[in-house]
This record gives sequence, structure tokens and C-alpha cells, in this order.
Amino acid sequence: MQSEIPVGTGSKTDDPTTRKFLGHPLGLLNLAGVEMWERFSFYGLQAILLYYLYYSVGDDGLGLSEIAAASIVGAYGGMVYLSGVLGAWVADRLLGAERALVLSAVVIMLGHLSLALVPGVLGLGVGLILIAAGSGPLSATTSSILGDMYDLRDERRDAGFSIYYIGVNIGAFVGPLVTGALWGMKGFHWGFGAAAIGMALGLAQYVLLRRSTIGGTGREVLNPLSPRGRARFGAIVAAVVSLVVVLTLLGVITVGRLSGIVTVLTLAVAVALFAVMLTSPSLSRVEHGRVVAFIPMFIASSVFWSMYQQLFTVLALYADKRLDLSVFGLEIPPSWVQSIPPIFVIVFASVFAAMWTKLGSRQPATPVKFALGALVIGAAFLLFLPYANGGPGSTPLLWLVLIMFFFVMAELLISPVGQSLSTKVAPEAFRTQMVAMWFVSIAVGTSAAGWLAGFYDVSNEVPYFLSLGGAAVAVGVILLLLRRWIGSRMDGVR
Repeated sequence: MQSEIPVGTGSKTDDPTTRKFLGHPLGLLNLAGVEMWERFSFYGLQAILLYYLYYSVGDDGLGLSEIAAASIVGAYGGMVYLSGVLGAWVADRLLGAERALVLSAVVIMLGHLSLALVPGVLGLGVGLILIAAGSGPLSATTSSILGDMYDLRDERRDAGFSIYYIGVNIGAFVGPLVTGALWGMKGFHWGFGAAAIGMALGLAQYVLLRRSTIGGTGREVLNPLSPRGRARFGAIVAAVVSLVVVLTLLGVITVGRLSGIVTVLTLAVAVALFAVMLTSPSLSRVEHGRVVAFIPMFIASSVFWSMYQQLFTVLALYADKRLDLSVFGLEIPPSWVQSIPPIFVIVFASVFAAMWTKLGSRQPATPVKFALGALVIGAAFLLFLPYANGGPGSTPLLWLVLIMFFFVMAELLISPVGQSLSTKVAPEAFRTQMVAMWFVSIAVGTSAAGWLAGFYDVSNEVPYFLSLGGAAVAVGVILLLLRRWIGSRMDGVR
């Protein structure tokens, strides 16, 4: 908990961090709310984006190949989470997490407006760049601010992040339903417009409630940058943008290579950030050990997300080409399938939160939770095998619902737990940036999901699902073997 009076409050009794919501800081409610609307926008767009890219121009799409479309979706998703690193750096060194959150929400809203109002490739490019630039920082900063509202060893922490996750997934559930319905009735751009309105509502809600629920939490700039450092940062940004433009004009960066390029880039960023933290003189011995222990968790997370994020690449194609979409005699849009996982999250996140709270110190350590998550996602991919290599409409919808149930059980063992872990093991000088490292692992996995989609063959699915399912099971077994080594270096953090 914050011990000082937040900015804008009159007395200690007005400190919003002392007010409670279901036994948790009141700020949890506001942060979950803004993330709910952001996820409404994000997943509403994500549900129809692949179809917009590869559907023909006559069907209101852009007419790209399926492989190119999957590559763009993977690269865009990877950049969303990679941008969390830059946003975290801006939060720690320039603005503070709370101000960075507000700026990110504005940028996201402008991106959705571009997609909705500007036709063709121009609107797509500008929109995806702006959304990617804002979504990662917003997620990283909300997680960082929420983590700051709990004491490091507060056993309510994982439960708080699970409650936060419920709000996130309410948005993720409703978004695809709204944008998918508007796509069917009015076209893709109406769906994009709904996403823009959702983000505008989230921004308004947060700004109106920020003083009474957030107070001064996240306002501090933890490691302020000098004027010379700011000039150097601006020069680096300009150089990177210029390099990307030149490589694109020379044909080095192409649509088909996008997801692979982003995967390599995110891995390079991860190595660089771990190196910066581990060589920093500001780290204590305990902090250094915790960062080292986070590395295998980072790898396992990347593997998990490379499979989970295929919901928006391979599984989106699968829903369009393999799934029986008839429900009580009505044909549903393939994009509505993306609303199935959030239903399970909404139902079971509270169960997991209650379970972790009840178990307290007896709950499994984080490496064990991660191992179980890897085993479960592996089992989910193996469940594709009974209906592999079928024709159009050959897979029952209920079978895919079962597979997505496994996806979500794995997600609940890894995602909220991993976010919470990143705030627990974060060194004092790298608090927001350590949270961003969690999102870098998602960036690696998300861009890899687009790259892996290039190996998916609708006429020969068995090798694809068998190899990925087996790889995830292997990761789970390795984590179980390493659990004591990881736990010893976390120095009391579970």
C-alpha cells in the first residue's frame, strides 16, 4: 500500500488506496473497467481482422492471401505487446505509469477511428500502428498501477489480478459479438467504429474516476531521464522509424515476412532488457536472483502464447473452413467463436481467485502453475486430432468449445499468475519495465503464432497439431523438473 497522501487528496482519510472493493483496493474497479473497454475494442477488432484481410474486395475485404493475412495479424499482435516495453520505459523515465495510461488510451481510440473512417490499406496501416502503439503501454501501466496497490507479500495479489481479469474478459466476450454482428449487417468498417466507441467510453470512465480511485498511485517517475537522455531517445526513435521505412522500400520487410521479423525483434528486445537489468548496479543480490528465476518463466510464457494466440490465426481459419457454424438452425459468423473463451474466463476466473485465496500459502508455487498450464494447452492441441483433415463443416461446434475450455484453463494458470509474478519479482528501479517483460513474452508468442500459421495445411493437419501439442507437454515437464531451482532464486516469492 502507498504510505503517502496521493496527489489531489485532502487528508489521509481521503486516500483512495484505503477504500475497498470486495476486500481489494478500490482502484481495482477502475483499472478493471478501463481494461474492459480497451479489451472490448481490441478483441472486437481482432475477431474480424483476419477476415477483413483475406476476404475478397467484393466481400468488403482487402483480398490478401490467407498466409499473408495471418502474418499481418501475428505481427500486429506482437507489436501490440512489444510496445508495452516502450510504454513502460516512458512510464518509468518520462511520464509515470498513470499519465502514460491516459495517453495510451487516447492513441488507441485514434487508431480505431482510422480503421473505421479511412478506407483501404492506408486506414489499415495507420490504424494498426496507432492501436499497437497504445495497447501494449496501456496494459503494462494498468498492471503496474494495480501491483503498486498491494504489498509485495500480500496473498490477495493473485486473487486481485484474477478479478481484474474478469473485467478484461467481459470486454473480450462482448467485443467480438458486437463487431461481428455489425460486420454481418453493415460491413467491416462499422465493426471498427464500434471498437472506437468502446475505447472512448473506457477513457471517459477512467478520467472521471481517477482521482477518487487511483489518487497518486503511479504518478511517480521512478527513474527520471535527463534532458540529454531525452534528446538521445528522440534521435533513436527517429532512426528506427527511418530504418523501417528504408527496409520496406527495399523489399526487405514484406507482408509475408512480418510475423517472423517481429518474432526475431521481440526476442532481441527480451535478451537486451534482461541484460540491462542483470548488469545494473542498482539491483540487490535478491533482486538479481529473482530476475534470473524469471527467465525460464519468460520462455514458458512465450511458448504458451505462441499456441494460445493461434485463436486469431489458425483457429480463426479453422472456424471459417472446418467448423459447423449452425446453431439451432441459424448460421453464426465465424468471428463469434472468439467470444467463447471469455465466457469460460468470466465463469472460472472467480473460481481460481477464490481457490488461490482459500489455499493461501498452500497454493502451488508459480512454476508449478505454469507447468500445469503448459500441459493443459498441449492437451488442447492434441484434441484437434480426432477431426483433423476433415472437410467444411466437419467439426462440431461443441468440440471446439471443449478445446477452448482447455485453452482457458491453461490461460488461468498462466496469464493472471504471470502478470502478478512480474510485479512481485520486479526490481525497484525497473518496476514498470519488469511488468513490460511479461508483455514481451506475449509479444514473442503472438508474433510466433502468425509465423507458425504459415506451416498450417488444411489438407494435412495431423503433423501440425501433434507437434505443437507434444512441444507444449515437453515444456510443462521441464518446468516441473526446474521448480525447486526457480523457487530457490525467488527468495520467498511464490
